[in-house]
Amino acid sequence: MKSPNPCFIFAWSLVIFSSCSGFYLPGLAPVSFCEKPSEGEAGQCETEIQLFVNRLDSVESVLPYEYDAFDFCQDSNERRPSENLGQVLFGERIETSPYKFSFNHDQKCVMVCTRKYEVSKKEDKLKLDFIKRGMELNYQHHWIVDNMPVTWCYNVEDDQKVCNPGFPIGCLVNQEGKPKDACVINADFNKKNTFYIFNHVDIIITYHSADESNGMGARLVAATLEPRSVKHGDEATPTCEGSPMDIPSEFTTDVKVSYSYSVQFKRNDEIRWASRWDYILVSMPHTNIQWFSIMNSLVIVLFLSGMVAMIMLRTLHKDIAKYNQMDQADWVKIPSASNSTYEDLQEESGWKQVHGDVFRPPRMGMILSVFLGQGTQIFIMTFITLFLACLGFLSPANRGALMTCAVVLWVLLGTPAGYVSARLYKTFGGEKWKTNVLLTAFLCPGIVFVDFFLMNLILWVEGSSAAVPFGTLVAILALWFGISVPLTFAGAYFGFKKPGIEPPVRTNQIPRQIPQQSFFTRPLPGIVMGGILPFGCIFIQLFFILNSIWSHQMYYMFGFLFLVFIILVITCSEATVLLCYFHLCSEDYHWWWRSFLTSGFTAAYLFIYAVHYFFSKLQIIEAASTILYFGYTLIMVLIFFIFTGTIGFFACFWFVNKIYSVLKVD
Repeated sequence: MKSPNPCFIFAWSLVIFSSCSGFYLPGLAPVSFCEKPSEGEAGQCETEIQLFVNRLDSVESVLPYEYDAFDFCQDSNERRPSENLGQVLFGERIETSPYKFSFNHDQKCVMVCTRKYEVSKKEDKLKLDFIKRGMELNYQHHWIVDNMPVTWCYNVEDDQKVCNPGFPIGCLVNQEGKPKDACVINADFNKKNTFYIFNHVDIIITYHSADESNGMGARLVAATLEPRSVKHGDEATPTCEGSPMDIPSEFTTDVKVSYSYSVQFKRNDEIRWASRWDYILVSMPHTNIQWFSIMNSLVIVLFLSGMVAMIMLRTLHKDIAKYNQMDQADWVKIPSASNSTYEDLQEESGWKQVHGDVFRPPRMGMILSVFLGQGTQIFIMTFITLFLACLGFLSPANRGALMTCAVVLWVLLGTPAGYVSARLYKTFGGEKWKTNVLLTAFLCPGIVFVDFFLMNLILWVEGSSAAVPFGTLVAILALWFGISVPLTFAGAYFGFKKPGIEPPVRTNQIPRQIPQQSFFTRPLPGIVMGGILPFGCIFIQLFFILNSIWSHQMYYMFGFLFLVFIILVITCSEATVLLCYFHLCSEDYHWWWRSFLTSGFTAAYLFIYAVHYFFSKLQIIEAASTILYFGYTLIMVLIFFIFTGTIGFFACFWFVNKIYSVLKVD
């Protein structure tokens, strides 16, 4: 017997370790810091800590802006770390800042820079007005130290500690003397119609001292700050104490704003480097509510799914047994088989009477096959992305990795999209194979790209950091046309070479007339009802996903999200199968499109919930932000519609093939 391959053992150990330790995996190696490295430690530890700044964003506006867009202190030797595709698409713009610290050297009231705004200069007025507008809309700083957000921790109700990975530019006190809700409530902020800028920060960096035996330095495990507004006096001997820095609403006199900081280092050996994100994620708002809500939703959905499965299995088993009994009964030789019994058995066979029409090709089979090919591509992409995120590969520490992984997987999964679309189109009896493969490669991605491009034009006009550079757009088009389209063509080639899927029963030449339907078995009511149960299992999780996108909160519970994804697949399948069975029992055999639209209608509820979220949770009043919100929401709704519709179709396709394959039909 051969010994195990060491590479194989190492790979599996890596996977097991990643699932246990949670967040940090290869590519996110720890950085060691020391005060003054010895000869043996030279090059192994860093003595200087660089603070990076990210984009500024707000819950009252969809438009993020780069740090340089505001007239803050800037690094003279500014450089940008390399950004992946996900960071660019999400609008992250990380750059260096003039805030630099020497490890384990406390500093108090260090002046960084001073900005002067003269009334006589128009450009100074524009700069100051832009900062005021940022304070009015509650724009937030996002600083980074050692790839970890610098958090602002404060107490809320019941002395609960909340750590926010950002802090506001400043605070506005309106004409009624009320400060903005998102700003710090300070008794000194008492002037009406006045802006108070947070120009000083007290930074506390916590580090964990490594074992002396390994010869390495310390590792940073936390970075917190407290923003303050300070009107600096003598810049030669600053104290960073005194009255707040107030800026009048009307720019009538010259304004001078000085920025400063204090830094303090603390040692804490109880916090390990691998768990240094815990204090941020655990203390975020609504975390406990999310745990209980998800568990409650999980129990309800599993119970309903079990009930649906039990009813379907018992009813189908009884129907098939009766139908086969009627088919095998010798009504002449068996006196016990009375006419009434025979009529009862015939009445029970509504869904069996349409066996000659149930596999009749659908109308607009071309579009349906294209949607199903794209839906297969999205389903596989979502499954692999969430699975990797569940293992910890796509954690918040690995910035932009989630979007990068999704885009790369979508590009590489063109083959199954083309194969499924071509195979089903051939099953439907289609012959325009060139049109099919072109629509599969360009229809849905083209709609998404056009919407994304129009939203990007608005971001360009507004000067937002979320605007994707032209070079990145060209790179996305190159990935689409250079990799995804050829793979789709290859998949379609193999799909058309395969024979169409043979139905288990023959199709009659003359279509059967569909009897008059009741209200609940008509197409529209059934489709509307079909999306309720799948949406019920995701709306709680959807709230936190929307929070992470639009309210700039970190999302990290990918394990629960993957579980909800599995529940969504099961629920869409069972709800569609159940309604499909009811329609077949009423002798309505048009199930192809209905199975797709039944579960796909969950996307309509998603859109309604997004509208409710916009008006109830966000305070967006700008026209550009409103257009951007609904523009990006339409992309999400379209992808979700194709995704859920594909799940329902294939579940119903398997179900119909299964039940008609066990019937004994001449």
